[in-house]
Amino acid sequence: MFSGTLVALITPFSDGQVDYETLTELVEFHLESGIDGIVPVGTTGESPTLDNEEHKRVIECVVKAVAGQVPVIAGTGSNSTAEAIEMTAFAKKIGADASLQVAPYYNKPTQEGFYQHFKAVADEVDIPIVLYNIPGRCGGSGLTAETVARLAEHENIVAVKEATGKLDMASEIAMLSDITILSGDDSLTLPLASVGGKGVISVVANIVPADVKAMTDLILEGDLVSARKWHRKLFTLSKNMLSLATNPIPIKAAMAMLNMASDEMRLPMTELDESQATILRKALKDYGLLT
Repeated sequence: MFSGTLVALITPFSDGQVDYETLTELVEFHLESGIDGIVPVGTTGESPTLDNEEHKRVIECVVKAVAGQVPVIAGTGSNSTAEAIEMTAFAKKIGADASLQVAPYYNKPTQEGFYQHFKAVADEVDIPIVLYNIPGRCGGSGLTAETVARLAEHENIVAVKEATGKLDMASEIAMLSDITILSGDDSLTLPLASVGGKGVISVVANIVPADVKAMTDLILEGDLVSARKWHRKLFTLSKNMLSLATNPIPIKAAMAMLNMASDEMRLPMTELDESQATILRKALKDYGLLT
């Protein structure tokens, strides 16, 4: 159901508040760039520091700005199953096309706990669900391929955002089910495609959506050789977005350097230090985004 380049949208702030005007402008930028889908309030959208009302309003703002032109996959996951159900029901009510459901963090469920959690959300809210498997954000606890395959039997669970960083995991999922696999790491989008990946929920697409889409279009056409040229062009920039500091610190810094949005975040997230900013600025210059 979902493929190509879907942007993991930042949440812009101004003086401590969500900047809804800039948020709308960013959505318009992505639509003009030909993006395949928009994913608000995920990890990159700083969902942990938004209160429930802000979280809902960001989803509503994005849905309104998109106006049905591309799918909106709203981040509505939680480590509380009841809260995930409530937020997902809201997203459906206001017109989101699907839900991104992060693996419950901190409480570290068993595999049966993961299964029952996602099944409960899928049973309660009739909306397509994208599982988000990111052990690094969950204390090392994540979904196994067997649990993903078990969940894929549910008609509402249609895709998985694979952010384990392991191609073996994607291969195992592809062998056990026909669920759509989307990369959760920009630098692995092309390698993941070689074992069945259909696209990416992308951080770097916040600044170069057309370039990431050019690569995923080639991937979907089966032209991995041509896609490799885009992979090589995007690689250093993509790695910096996830290695200089915790996401979304580098992407927000990059967007500030490009005058796209403020680099303001809420504690406990802090800005890049000067040495990291120097590396990032050079990467943007080498890419041709800064002079």
